[in-house]
Amino acid sequence: MKPSDMRELALTDFDQEIENRKKELMELRFQASMGNLPQPHRVSQLRREVAQLNTIRGERQRKEGQQ
Repeated sequence: MKPSDMRELALTDFDQEIENRKKELMELRFQASMGNLPQPHRVSQLRREVAQLNTIRGERQRKEGQQ
């Protein structure tokens, strides 16, 4: 998901999106520990997406708090 797409999400959807990505990340880490990881780049991609979602959510919360 691109950051521009993330910015279009409703504030309530951020928690669900973050949870989904963290769940997938946990499954990938488990597969990596078993030595069966078909897409190793997906781990860093998910970590980046979680960080971006958290950042955009924080920006929105600060923006709404100022108004």
